[in-house]
Amino acid sequence: MSRRRRTLTPEERALWDSVARKADPIRKGRSSVPQPAPAAKPPGPAKPRSEAPPPLPPFRVGSKVDHSRDHDLMASLTEQMARTPVQMHRNDAARLKRGKRQPEARIDLHGMTLAEAHPALMRFITGAHAKGLRLVLVITGKGKDRDEPGPIPRRLGALRHQVPQWLRMAPLAALVLDVMPANQRHGGDGALYVTLRRGR
Repeated sequence: MSRRRRTLTPEERALWDSVARKADPIRKGRSSVPQPAPAAKPPGPAKPRSEAPPPLPPFRVGSKVDHSRDHDLMASLTEQMARTPVQMHRNDAARLKRGKRQPEARIDLHGMTLAEAHPALMRFITGAHAKGLRLVLVITGKGKDRDEPGPIPRRLGALRHQVPQWLRMAPLAALVLDVMPANQRHGGDGALYVTLRRGR
């Protein structure tokens, strides 16, 4: 059974004509549907410029190489003290280096662990400052070799190298004027002269 073809009503025809007049004709070879613009990529982090490594020093086969500082993890105590200018008068510093001044009090941290030595040092320094003392001696010991040396090089004497750091940190830094290695008569490399500031 054939279906009868439906014709447009006058209203439908008028509507179709108005739409057809406003529509743009499709050109051959060009799509009338606008294509979405490609999404812009978000800016990524700037790549750091690769700097050229510093040039190696000249080397000749058979020449000697200085390996003394290849594994130097931290400056020695003497080097640290030498870099820090003293605050006291230089005549007093010279007398102190020669061992001509006598410490007014001393504390022996030798044999203590770091956890034991830190609070003991804080009590000693704050107490000496409260009493108005000016020069005290802190004995750290020189340190000893470990029974089983590990693969990572480490300086001898944990206290010997840690105590000067504690003396430069709060709250002790506000009480300490100078720290210097002791003269041989007072312990040498295993002790420190600590000059305290005057009380206010």
